[in-house]
Amino acid sequence: MLLIYITCVSGDLSVIFLVRTEPSLHTPMYFFISTLAATEMMFVTSIIPNLLANLIAGKNRISFIGCFTQLFVTDTLGAAQCYFLAVMAFDRNLAISNPLHYTSIMTQTLCVQLAILPWIVGIIYVSIPFIFTAMLDFCGPNEVNHFFCDFAPLQSLACSDPFIAQVLASSAALFAVALPFIITVGFYIHIIIIIAKINSAESKQKAFSTCSSHLTVAGLDYLTSITVYVVPKGSRYDRYLALIFTFITPLLNPFIYTFRNKDVKRALFKSRRLKLCQGSF
Repeated sequence: MLLIYITCVSGDLSVIFLVRTEPSLHTPMYFFISTLAATEMMFVTSIIPNLLANLIAGKNRISFIGCFTQLFVTDTLGAAQCYFLAVMAFDRNLAISNPLHYTSIMTQTLCVQLAILPWIVGIIYVSIPFIFTAMLDFCGPNEVNHFFCDFAPLQSLACSDPFIAQVLASSAALFAVALPFIITVGFYIHIIIIIAKINSAESKQKAFSTCSSHLTVAGLDYLTSITVYVVPKGSRYDRYLALIFTFITPLLNPFIYTFRNKDVKRALFKSRRLKLCQGSF
């Protein structure tokens, strides 16, 4: 767990540092990639350190306030991640469908606004079921059947009727996961239609290469999130599926953006050559 966490945080920090320091990566696409990497890093940090502390100490405890804080933070960041992927799909769609006006439309102000939007949406979607869950009476069982605090395992511990809170949590999951997934699929269908109309094979390959890394990351994130939060609850495999999008997907994403992206690989080799030259002097 510790090795996965260190690798994940190091990978995300490397992506952020590379995008910030390399002038060739100062584009909207890489701005969104670095913002997604920062969100992902905060997401794993809200879960793994507490899990590690429990595993090492063997106490398996979290305070009531700490549990609800973790619930709000993790679900907000998770929803924000899903909408970041939709924003990135919109960016790629605009770049491919309207390349001549792309730079004039996708200004720095619009990029910042689009980067803030997923956070606002995430906070709104999570706040309503969070408030109703916090209003439930917790007077009996206190063992959370999960490795972090989430809506379903917490609501199952309530002494009062959690029906309304459960309906609101399920509705929020649909809007936080399924809706951005549909938006992303819609943008990529449009992208594929546009690319199919391109005559040049080289231009087609270039257009697909700019989208391949994002499509891979989006597929991993949406597949695991939809399986856990949108399909009917109660499976004993829920925790194992949650483990995938909590640990495995954030671990793989920085490597996908690095090894499946020519611009990032070029920037990495360039910075490496620069360090070697500086070292020789």
